[in-house]
Amino acid sequence: MTPLRHRPYGGATRPFTIGMRPLDPGRWFEPDERFATEMAEKQALFGSNREMVFRYCAGSEAAQQEVWALLSNHLPAQFPNLYSKVGQSIALSETGQTISPSQECPPLLAAAQLVQDDLCILQRDRDEWQLTAAALCFPSTWSLAEKIGRPMSAIHQGVPDFAGQMQTRVARIFDNLRPETPVKRFNWSIYTDNRLHHPETRSNPARFAGRDLENEAFIRVERQTLHRLPMSGAILFTIRVYVDPLSAFRTLPEGGHLAASLAGQLAALTPEQAAYKGLAQSRADLVTALRALAGADGE
Repeated sequence: MTPLRHRPYGGATRPFTIGMRPLDPGRWFEPDERFATEMAEKQALFGSNREMVFRYCAGSEAAQQEVWALLSNHLPAQFPNLYSKVGQSIALSETGQTISPSQECPPLLAAAQLVQDDLCILQRDRDEWQLTAAALCFPSTWSLAEKIGRPMSAIHQGVPDFAGQMQTRVARIFDNLRPETPVKRFNWSIYTDNRLHHPETRSNPARFAGRDLENEAFIRVERQTLHRLPMSGAILFTIRVYVDPLSAFRTLPEGGHLAASLAGQLAALTPEQAAYKGLAQSRADLVTALRALAGADGE
Protein backbone atom coordinates (compact mmCIF):
# COMPACT_ATOMS: atom_id res chain seq x y z
CA MET A 1 0.00 0.00 0.00
CA THR A 2 1.22 3.49 -0.78
CA PRO A 3 2.74 4.79 2.47
CA LEU A 4 1.11 7.84 4.01
CA ARG A 5 -1.57 7.90 1.32
CA HIS A 6 -3.49 10.71 3.00
CA ARG A 7 -1.61 13.46 4.81
CA PRO A 8 -3.98 15.86 6.60
CA TYR A 9 -1.09 16.94 8.82
CA GLY A 10 0.79 18.22 5.76
CA GLY A 11 -0.56 21.75 6.12
CA ALA A 12 -3.90 21.70 4.29
CA THR A 13 -6.02 21.37 7.43
CA ARG A 14 -5.60 21.90 11.14
CA PRO A 15 -6.60 19.49 13.93
CA PHE A 16 -9.99 20.01 15.59
CA THR A 17 -11.40 21.98 12.67
CA ILE A 18 -14.31 20.89 10.47
CA GLY A 19 -12.20 20.88 7.31
CA MET A 20 -14.91 19.76 4.88
CA ARG A 21 -13.96 19.61 1.22
CA PRO A 22 -15.86 18.52 -1.91
CA LEU A 23 -15.60 14.81 -2.71
CA ASP A 24 -15.22 13.48 -6.24
CA PRO A 25 -17.99 10.82 -6.39
CA GLY A 26 -15.67 8.65 -8.47
CA ARG A 27 -13.26 8.51 -5.52
CA TRP A 28 -15.84 7.75 -2.86
CA PHE A 29 -14.21 4.44 -1.97
CA GLU A 30 -10.57 3.42 -2.29
CA PRO A 31 -10.19 -0.37 -2.49
CA ASP A 32 -6.51 -1.28 -2.39
CA GLU A 33 -4.13 -4.18 -1.87
CA ARG A 34 -5.33 -4.59 1.73
CA PHE A 35 -8.90 -5.23 0.59
CA ALA A 36 -8.96 -9.00 1.21
CA THR A 37 -7.15 -8.71 4.55
CA GLU A 38 -9.36 -5.96 5.92
CA MET A 39 -12.57 -7.56 4.66
CA ALA A 40 -11.57 -10.81 6.37
CA GLU A 41 -11.06 -8.90 9.62
CA LYS A 42 -14.46 -7.27 9.27
CA GLN A 43 -16.11 -10.63 8.59
CA ALA A 44 -14.45 -12.09 11.68
CA LEU A 45 -15.72 -9.24 13.85
CA PHE A 46 -19.25 -9.46 12.44
CA GLY A 47 -19.19 -13.19 13.13
CA SER A 48 -17.62 -13.24 16.59
CA ASN A 49 -19.03 -10.12 18.24
CA ARG A 50 -21.74 -8.67 16.07
CA GLU A 51 -23.39 -6.60 18.80
CA MET A 52 -20.12 -4.75 19.40
CA VAL A 53 -19.67 -3.74 15.76
CA PHE A 54 -23.21 -3.51 14.36
CA ARG A 55 -26.28 -1.86 15.85
CA TYR A 56 -29.29 0.04 14.61
CA CYS A 57 -32.33 1.86 15.91
CA ALA A 58 -35.94 1.40 14.85
CA GLY A 59 -36.74 3.87 12.10
CA SER A 60 -33.40 3.47 10.29
CA GLU A 61 -34.54 0.59 8.07
CA ALA A 62 -35.45 2.68 5.01
CA ALA A 63 -32.14 4.56 5.17
CA GLN A 64 -30.28 1.25 5.48
CA GLN A 65 -32.02 -0.08 2.38
CA GLU A 66 -31.12 3.11 0.55
CA VAL A 67 -27.46 2.68 1.48
CA TRP A 68 -27.49 -0.88 0.12
CA ALA A 69 -29.13 0.24 -3.13
CA LEU A 70 -26.65 3.09 -3.50
CA LEU A 71 -23.53 0.98 -2.93
CA SER A 72 -24.74 -2.02 -4.90
CA ASN A 73 -25.14 0.25 -7.94
CA HIS A 74 -22.08 2.43 -7.42
CA LEU A 75 -19.45 -0.21 -6.70
CA PRO A 76 -19.92 -2.50 -9.75
CA ALA A 77 -20.04 0.56 -12.01
CA GLN A 78 -16.92 2.10 -10.49
CA PHE A 79 -14.87 -1.08 -9.88
CA PRO A 80 -16.11 -3.75 -12.34
CA ASN A 81 -12.96 -5.83 -11.77
CA LEU A 82 -13.82 -6.17 -8.09
CA TYR A 83 -17.63 -6.15 -7.92
CA SER A 84 -20.35 -7.66 -10.09
CA LYS A 85 -24.12 -7.95 -9.76
CA VAL A 86 -25.59 -11.43 -9.45
CA GLY A 87 -29.34 -10.93 -9.32
CA GLN A 88 -30.00 -8.94 -6.16
CA SER A 89 -26.57 -9.80 -4.73
CA ILE A 90 -23.06 -8.45 -5.18
CA ALA A 91 -20.17 -10.81 -5.89
CA LEU A 92 -16.67 -9.84 -4.76
CA SER A 93 -13.97 -11.27 -7.01
CA GLU A 94 -11.21 -10.61 -4.48
CA THR A 95 -12.76 -12.66 -1.68
CA GLY A 96 -15.07 -15.05 -3.55
CA GLN A 97 -18.05 -13.94 -1.46
CA THR A 98 -21.55 -13.08 -2.61
CA ILE A 99 -23.31 -10.55 -0.38
CA SER A 100 -26.96 -9.57 -0.13
CA PRO A 101 -29.34 -8.37 2.59
CA SER A 102 -31.55 -10.92 4.30
CA GLN A 103 -33.65 -11.31 7.41
CA GLU A 104 -30.46 -12.21 9.30
CA CYS A 105 -28.33 -9.58 7.54
CA PRO A 106 -29.85 -6.07 7.59
CA PRO A 107 -29.04 -3.86 4.58
CA LEU A 108 -26.40 -1.75 6.33
CA LEU A 109 -24.60 -4.84 7.57
CA ALA A 110 -24.61 -6.23 4.03
CA ALA A 111 -23.33 -2.95 2.61
CA ALA A 112 -20.53 -2.88 5.17
CA GLN A 113 -19.34 -6.25 3.88
CA LEU A 114 -18.62 -4.68 0.48
CA VAL A 115 -16.11 -1.99 1.47
CA GLN A 116 -13.14 -1.47 3.76
CA ASP A 117 -14.84 1.57 5.26
CA ASP A 118 -17.07 1.64 8.31
CA LEU A 119 -20.61 2.86 7.59
CA CYS A 120 -22.76 5.02 9.86
CA ILE A 121 -26.22 6.49 9.32
CA LEU A 122 -27.19 9.85 10.78
CA GLN A 123 -30.82 10.98 10.91
CA ARG A 124 -32.31 14.23 12.09
CA ASP A 125 -35.05 14.42 14.64
CA ARG A 126 -36.69 17.67 15.62
CA ASP A 127 -33.62 18.94 17.47
CA GLU A 128 -30.41 17.21 16.37
CA TRP A 129 -28.74 14.72 14.07
CA GLN A 130 -28.46 11.30 15.71
CA LEU A 131 -26.46 8.15 15.04
CA THR A 132 -29.22 5.64 14.24
CA ALA A 133 -27.29 2.75 12.63
CA ALA A 134 -23.65 1.78 12.25
CA ALA A 135 -21.38 -1.02 11.12
CA LEU A 136 -18.24 0.00 12.99
CA CYS A 137 -15.36 -2.48 12.91
CA PHE A 138 -12.43 -0.07 13.04
CA PRO A 139 -13.25 2.68 15.57
CA SER A 140 -10.55 5.08 16.69
CA THR A 141 -10.95 4.78 20.46
CA TRP A 142 -14.71 4.81 20.85
CA SER A 143 -17.38 2.18 21.18
CA LEU A 144 -20.61 1.85 19.27
CA ALA A 145 -22.51 0.93 22.44
CA GLU A 146 -21.69 4.35 23.89
CA LYS A 147 -22.84 6.31 20.83
CA ILE A 148 -25.72 4.53 19.08
CA GLY A 149 -29.02 6.40 19.29
CA ARG A 150 -27.38 9.50 20.70
CA PRO A 151 -27.36 13.03 19.25
CA MET A 152 -24.25 14.75 17.91
CA SER A 153 -23.89 16.87 21.05
CA ALA A 154 -23.63 13.72 23.20
CA ILE A 155 -21.45 11.84 20.70
CA HIS A 156 -18.93 14.69 20.71
CA GLN A 157 -19.09 15.38 24.42
CA GLY A 158 -15.54 15.98 25.56
CA VAL A 159 -14.25 16.93 22.11
CA PRO A 160 -12.36 20.21 22.68
CA ASP A 161 -14.07 23.26 21.18
CA PHE A 162 -17.00 21.29 19.72
CA ALA A 163 -19.77 22.64 21.94
CA GLY A 164 -21.10 25.99 20.84
CA GLN A 165 -20.07 27.52 17.54
CA MET A 166 -18.55 24.40 15.98
CA GLN A 167 -21.60 22.30 16.89
CA THR A 168 -23.84 24.89 15.25
CA ARG A 169 -21.68 24.95 12.11
CA VAL A 170 -21.67 21.16 11.85
CA ALA A 171 -25.48 21.04 12.16
CA ARG A 172 -25.78 23.69 9.46
CA ILE A 173 -23.46 21.75 7.14
CA PHE A 174 -25.48 18.57 7.69
CA ASP A 175 -28.78 20.38 7.15
CA ASN A 176 -27.56 21.92 3.88
CA LEU A 177 -25.76 18.86 2.49
CA ARG A 178 -27.17 17.89 -0.91
CA PRO A 179 -27.09 14.42 -2.53
CA GLU A 180 -25.13 15.71 -5.52
CA THR A 181 -22.41 17.39 -3.45
CA PRO A 182 -20.82 14.86 -1.06
CA VAL A 183 -17.94 16.01 1.12
CA LYS A 184 -14.89 14.56 2.84
CA ARG A 185 -12.68 15.39 5.79
CA PHE A 186 -9.71 13.86 7.65
CA ASN A 187 -8.55 13.17 11.20
CA TRP A 188 -5.17 12.04 12.46
CA SER A 189 -3.75 10.68 15.69
CA ILE A 190 -0.77 8.61 16.83
CA TYR A 191 -1.16 5.11 18.29
CA THR A 192 1.16 2.54 19.82
CA ASP A 193 0.22 -0.20 17.33
CA ASN A 194 -1.12 -0.69 13.81
CA ARG A 195 -4.38 -2.43 14.80
CA LEU A 196 -7.49 -1.15 13.05
CA HIS A 197 -9.93 -2.25 15.77
CA HIS A 198 -9.64 0.16 18.72
CA PRO A 199 -12.95 0.12 20.63
CA GLU A 200 -11.49 1.14 23.98
CA THR A 201 -12.53 4.42 25.59
CA ARG A 202 -10.37 7.51 25.72
CA SER A 203 -9.79 7.22 29.47
CA ASN A 204 -6.45 5.44 28.96
CA PRO A 205 -3.74 7.58 27.31
CA ALA A 206 -1.40 6.01 24.77
CA ARG A 207 1.78 4.68 26.40
CA PHE A 208 4.94 5.35 24.40
CA ALA A 209 7.54 5.26 27.20
CA GLY A 210 10.50 3.04 26.36
CA ARG A 211 9.41 2.47 22.77
CA ASP A 212 11.39 2.85 19.57
CA LEU A 213 9.10 5.63 18.38
CA GLU A 214 10.21 5.54 14.76
CA ASN A 215 9.08 1.91 14.42
CA GLU A 216 6.62 1.48 17.30
CA ALA A 217 4.51 4.61 16.96
CA PHE A 218 1.94 4.71 14.17
CA ILE A 219 0.21 7.61 12.45
CA ARG A 220 -3.48 6.79 12.10
CA VAL A 221 -5.51 8.76 9.55
CA GLU A 222 -9.28 8.64 9.15
CA ARG A 223 -10.73 9.55 5.76
CA GLN A 224 -14.37 10.44 6.35
CA THR A 225 -17.10 11.12 3.77
CA LEU A 226 -20.66 12.36 4.09
CA HIS A 227 -23.43 11.69 1.55
CA ARG A 228 -27.01 12.91 1.82
CA LEU A 229 -29.39 10.10 0.87
CA PRO A 230 -31.97 11.55 -1.55
CA MET A 231 -34.98 9.43 -0.55
CA SER A 232 -34.76 9.21 3.25
CA GLY A 233 -32.86 12.47 3.83
CA ALA A 234 -30.46 10.63 6.12
CA ILE A 235 -26.69 11.06 5.87
CA LEU A 236 -24.30 8.20 5.20
CA PHE A 237 -21.06 8.81 7.08
CA THR A 238 -18.15 6.59 6.00
CA ILE A 239 -14.83 6.12 7.80
CA ARG A 240 -11.74 4.55 6.24
CA VAL A 241 -8.64 4.07 8.41
CA TYR A 242 -5.03 4.14 7.18
CA VAL A 243 -2.14 3.26 9.49
CA ASP A 244 1.62 3.72 8.92
CA PRO A 245 4.65 3.62 11.23
CA LEU A 246 6.49 6.90 11.72
CA SER A 247 9.38 5.26 9.85
CA ALA A 248 7.28 5.61 6.66
CA PHE A 249 8.35 9.25 6.52
CA ARG A 250 11.82 8.00 5.56
CA THR A 251 10.44 6.28 2.45
CA LEU A 252 9.23 9.43 0.69
CA PRO A 253 11.18 12.31 -0.88
CA GLU A 254 8.81 14.73 0.87
CA GLY A 255 8.87 12.70 4.10
CA GLY A 256 11.04 15.19 5.96
CA HIS A 257 8.63 18.02 5.23
CA LEU A 258 5.65 15.88 6.28
CA ALA A 259 7.33 14.80 9.53
CA ALA A 260 8.16 18.42 10.34
CA SER A 261 4.58 19.48 9.60
CA LEU A 262 3.15 16.73 11.83
CA ALA A 263 5.59 17.71 14.59
CA GLY A 264 4.40 21.30 14.28
CA GLN A 265 0.73 20.35 14.46
CA LEU A 266 1.36 18.07 17.43
CA ALA A 267 3.34 20.75 19.27
CA ALA A 268 0.60 23.31 18.61
CA LEU A 269 -2.22 21.28 20.19
CA THR A 270 -3.70 22.79 23.30
CA PRO A 271 -3.36 20.70 26.48
CA GLU A 272 -7.02 19.73 26.14
CA GLN A 273 -6.59 18.67 22.52
CA ALA A 274 -3.46 16.63 23.27
CA ALA A 275 -5.25 14.92 26.18
CA TYR A 276 -8.23 14.08 23.97
CA LYS A 277 -5.90 12.38 21.48
CA GLY A 278 -4.28 10.47 24.35
CA LEU A 279 -0.93 12.15 23.66
CA ALA A 280 -0.51 14.52 26.58
CA GLN A 281 2.14 12.41 28.33
CA SER A 282 4.06 11.49 25.18
CA ARG A 283 3.79 14.64 23.08
CA ALA A 284 7.31 15.95 23.75
CA ASP A 285 8.93 12.61 22.88
CA LEU A 286 6.87 12.25 19.71
CA VAL A 287 7.70 15.78 18.59
CA THR A 288 11.40 15.05 19.15
CA ALA A 289 11.18 11.83 17.14
CA LEU A 290 9.34 13.54 14.29
CA ARG A 291 11.80 16.40 14.17
CA ALA A 292 14.63 13.88 14.03
CA LEU A 293 12.91 12.22 11.08
CA ALA A 294 12.62 15.65 9.49
CA GLY A 295 16.34 16.19 9.88
CA ALA A 296 15.98 18.84 12.58
CA ASP A 297 17.52 18.80 16.02
CA GLY A 298 15.22 17.40 18.69
CA GLU A 299 14.29 19.47 21.70
